Order: sequence, then structure tokens, then C-alpha cells
Amino acid sequence: MTAKPSGQLRPVEDLNSFPARADRANVEAALSEIRLSGYRISGLQGRVITQIGRAIVSGRFQPGELLPREADLLVEFGGSRPSLREAMKVLAAKGLIEMRQKVGTRVRARDLWNMFDSDVLAWHHGCGADGLGVGEDALADLIELRQVIEPATARLAAERATAADLRRIGNAVDIMQASTHDLVRYAEADVEFHMAVFSASHNMLLASFAHIVGDFLKLSFRIQQAAYTDDHQGAEDNVVTHRNVFAAISRGDGDTAHKVMLEIILGGRDSLVAAIGNSTAKRG
Repeated sequence: MTAKPSGQLRPVEDLNSFPARADRANVEAALSEIRLSGYRISGLQGRVITQIGRAIVSGRFQPGELLPREADLLVEFGGSRPSLREAMKVLAAKGLIEMRQKVGTRVRARDLWNMFDSDVLAWHHGCGADGLGVGEDALADLIELRQVIEPATARLAAERATAADLRRIGNAVDIMQASTHDLVRYAEADVEFHMAVFSASHNMLLASFAHIVGDFLKLSFRIQQAAYTDDHQGAEDNVVTHRNVFAAISRGDGDTAHKVMLEIILGGRDSLVAAIGNSTAKRG
């Protein structure tokens, strides 16, 4: 088994959708505004959850290590005792910590963290030693998982989609095509397309996984939109591949749906590599 290089998204050589020009400050500003489908982080309590969560994910608090006492956490992170205790419950629900009476609060092993939690994934971005490493590994792992799951989901959709499913997928593609000069609306329609394909698989577990894919796509779009000037031609080309998936699902052609969906995912991976890689180069 070949080990993947730490802190590097694996590039795709032949699929390019976006120009190679990035601004790290704008990327980070976009990331700071992201609100995904996990716990709604807001207010003082949300800030405490985010700060402690990032401290754990970054490795400041190592797996197996006890967190500081409650009084020390309050001094560092602020808030009230009730808000801190609620924050601990949220972090425990995300799998990051375990709380035991007379022992304390301990960071759990990484393989016990809920990596399908949107907040945990978002906290990984920018938490590597160079500000990128761990985040890129987490994104790369999710892309690899998408490569396995989404083409198979498209194949199932080709076998199982109802008339209502086809209308939903087709409407999403139509909105994408009508919005190539409004990339915010375009991105929303792109997310809806993938959600609709998951729904058309009529598999309950795949439908649940759709939400993490939707959050990943929102994260990717925000990074790319903050880093690049508008790329209308790239958006128009992307519409063609999405429409080809829709056509394959409509005619029950699972093999083609599988193949083209994989092309879409690889193209998206290449775009994200360009956004992150070129922003790193500009920092250097």
C-alpha cells in the first residue's frame, strides 16, 4: 500500500476548470464566514466551541491528553461555566473528547472523531504545521471518498430515479446553465444537483452522506470564488458534464453516469488543488 504524501492534495493533470491565481487572505476570509450543516456556531458559546475544537484538531491538545481544568479553560477561552459545559457536550458529541467524573475531560483518539461532522472538517482546514498540512489531508481524504461513492450513487440513480427525481436533477442543471454569469447562484445549483442525485439513489445512508458532500462543495466554492476572478467559460464547460450525467440517468445508462460523475469529481479536485496550491506559492 503506497502512503500518500502528507499535506498534499493529489493533483489531476488533465482537468482544469479555473485559472491559477489566488489570494490567501481572501481565501481565509471566505473560510471564516462558512456556516456548514453541523452545529450552528454563533455567539460567545459558539466562539468557545470553535476555539477549543481548533485547539484539539491542531494538535495543541493531543489525543489521550487531559484538557486543562475548567477554571483554566475559562481564563483562556472566556465565557461562563454553563456555556463552557455546553461547549464540552457539543465537542463530545462530535467525538473529540470524553468526559468522566473524577477523571476529567480527555481528548479522544483521532480515529474516533466524527470526521463526517462539518465543523470538524472545517476546523481541519489551516491547522497543519504550515497552516495547510492537516487541512489538505482532510480535504484529500474526502475527495477520495467522493470518488468511490458518488459515481456509484449516479449509477444507482440511473436505475432507480423517479420522474420527480429527474425533474429535480434537470432543474438544477437548467439553473446552472442560466447562472454562469452569477457564480454564487451557479454554486447553489451545483450543490442542489449533487443532492438530487444522492436522493435519486433511494438509499437512506447515501442520502445522509449527501449533506457532508454539500458542505464540502460549499467550502470548495467559497475558496475558489475568493481566490479567482470569475471564470464563466469554466462554468459553462462544467454545465456540459453535469448535463451529461443527467442525460445518462434519464436514459438509465448507469455506466455512463458513473464515468461522467467521476470526471466531475476529478475536475473539482483539480480546481481545489489550483486554489490551495497557488495561494501557498504566493505566500512563499
